[in-house]
Amino acid sequence: MEQIFQPGKLAGRVALVTGGGTGIGLETATQMASLGAHVVIVGRRLDVAEDAAAGLVAQGLKASAFKMDVREYAMVEAVFGEVVHKHGSLDILINNAAGNFRADTEKLSPNGWRTIIDIDLNGTFHCCRAAFPALSASQHVGRIVSIITSYAWSGWPGCAPAAAAKAGIQSLMRTLAVEWGNRNIVCNSVAPGAIGDTEGTRRIHEDAGRAAHELGRVPVGRFGSRADIAAAVAYLVSPAGRYINGTDLVVDGGRQFCFGNA
Repeated sequence: MEQIFQPGKLAGRVALVTGGGTGIGLETATQMASLGAHVVIVGRRLDVAEDAAAGLVAQGLKASAFKMDVREYAMVEAVFGEVVHKHGSLDILINNAAGNFRADTEKLSPNGWRTIIDIDLNGTFHCCRAAFPALSASQHVGRIVSIITSYAWSGWPGCAPAAAAKAGIQSLMRTLAVEWGNRNIVCNSVAPGAIGDTEGTRRIHEDAGRAAHELGRVPVGRFGSRADIAAAVAYLVSPAGRYINGTDLVVDGGRQFCFGNA
């Protein structure tokens, strides 16, 4: 049986994490680096990405950083090319970069809608497209994992663009799973529920005064943690996950079975 979290399990792999400087992205980058991968952290703010990479290196792990805006395909393509040139391969892509804010849909501006769609959905496509040549050439079976949310199928009041974008990403992952499964790439998504130590939960639940209500709808009796999501990603990109393709791994403590979103 595969020992998923055995040290060195991801040795020899290069993993790129978008939005990897903070939150779930940084936790995921840390988990993969601790398993032996060289982690490339990218984000719009180079100082944040560099600080995150330096923190991993200080722990004796392998990491580097690049500035990249997922909305700009030319920049994405250039960065991915530089990663492969510098490190020799790209084996794992984690699409984590995302934007969100709460706004009633009737008050949502077209620009607000476009901004979230561009970061979440278009950005994910840009990264997948640019990563294809390297991932398909991976000696370890290329992996794409996109971080979505259960809002993709349930919707959520005040989060129309994020919910729509995540639904689009879910569909994109399923399509690529079919198209690229015989091209040496498997594609999956991880759908976090309410993760207590994240900015998203603070904005959507705590600032809206819904934290206690939402916690009451989680059967395991606690909000998730960033480590829970990082562990799910590590499973999918490990050798144990090499036959998993086109799947949504929901990490929400069972909240999806508490129907409704009121």
